[in-house]
Amino acid sequence: RFYEKVQALHQDPKASVDNPLLAFSLIKRLHSDWPNVVYSDEAAENTQVLQAGFKEVEQELPGAEDLDGAARALMRLQDVYALSVKGMANGVFQRAGAGRPPLYSPGRRVSLSADDCFHVGKVAYDTGDYYHSIAWLEEAVSLFRLSYGSWNPEDRSSLEDALDHLAFSYFMAGNISHALSLSREFLHYDPSNRRVTRNVAKYEKLLEMGTAVSAGPLQRPNGTHLQSRDAYEELCQRPRGQLAPELHPHLSCSYETNGNPYLLLQPAKKEMVWIQPYVALYHDFISDDEAETIKGLAGPWLQRSVVASGETQQKAEYRISKSAWLKDTADPVVRALEQRIAAVTGLDLRPPYAEYLQVVNYGLGGHYEPHFDHATSRKSPLYRMKSGNRIATVMIYLSAVEAGGSTAFIYANFSVPVVKNAALFWWNLRRNGDGDGDTLHAGCPVLVGDKWVANKWIHEHGQEFRRPCSADPQD
Repeated sequence: RFYEKVQALHQDPKASVDNPLLAFSLIKRLHSDWPNVVYSDEAAENTQVLQAGFKEVEQELPGAEDLDGAARALMRLQDVYALSVKGMANGVFQRAGAGRPPLYSPGRRVSLSADDCFHVGKVAYDTGDYYHSIAWLEEAVSLFRLSYGSWNPEDRSSLEDALDHLAFSYFMAGNISHALSLSREFLHYDPSNRRVTRNVAKYEKLLEMGTAVSAGPLQRPNGTHLQSRDAYEELCQRPRGQLAPELHPHLSCSYETNGNPYLLLQPAKKEMVWIQPYVALYHDFISDDEAETIKGLAGPWLQRSVVASGETQQKAEYRISKSAWLKDTADPVVRALEQRIAAVTGLDLRPPYAEYLQVVNYGLGGHYEPHFDHATSRKSPLYRMKSGNRIATVMIYLSAVEAGGSTAFIYANFSVPVVKNAALFWWNLRRNGDGDGDTLHAGCPVLVGDKWVANKWIHEHGQEFRRPCSADPQD
């Protein structure tokens, strides 16, 4: 049965885990469905051989943290792109609201099962996030009702489980009457359950006494680190990234040599994206072969990305990606890329004036919420390099994505979609050394695809004669 299911899922040779629903179902299949097959009674004759083979690869398979992270990624995509949960369960990336076009139309639709939806809702439920748990558990209940009476050996949950969790979610959200209705439905299938029987009596008493809290609209949880959520999400959803070009006649495209002999035979293809903050996009900055080489060099060293927290660094939900650092001695391609960056920017990249090349991979729902690249506190770990603050950022897109993944500049109100092989450049500091508040930016969640970027952060020391200071705070 497991083989037939997997064969059906992969009958299309072009099927790819770029689709977040396929990626989620793959992670779930490897984490829970496959062990169910291995350890089942039906495999008793081969149990020892199967288990021995499974244990050899068990450490490499997704764990509970990976599965829960994939569930949170689906909820993140739901929120940022205003997706309908029912649509997602049916394999459609449809924005909530009538008449709105889908953000992405997959060539082959992949739907989620009732058990899949239950697991996503359960992850939210376990953290007290009833805004998300209700939407996903409602879909789980709906799907379980349709298939009730037919046993699926791969399911780890049931209609009763979904009703139980959904009823309590509604109770915690203040909707006592609906919690009562769902609990009564639960008892229809399991009348001997004492805990739910007590809950029914409790809900009935609360309604009789009139002390039940009236149910208001559920509020989405908001992280304390994200103070500009609405603007961030609007930019991520914006199809072309910025307003109509005719509204910005001062923006232009040009071939640039920057006075550097390195660029005489092959000038840089520069597109001015924005003036304040200064943001430029250099098209065809890297070749396909170079991009693949850098991804291959970084792949074995990828680790979960961290963020600065005071004087230390730690993992955080608002930055979901994996990253690795490459020295220019790692490969001639890296050295050539750094020479190209130096030529285009006119800045000194010799150690310690710039950091090593950071290669980042954003997978299922990978994102980085609004942040500054430069340090906003003297206690930041950035100052350990003894080379000042980050004066500029160069971000190279090593891959294309089918949907999502834009770089959004929040206060400047524009975003830049992923352009494969292009490099995005901006100044983080003003000429007087102060941080430029207009560079608050974010990496929108990847909706469909596998996003790879390479970051080069250049520091202010060593650039004194390449970008002279100014006493004007606006300069």
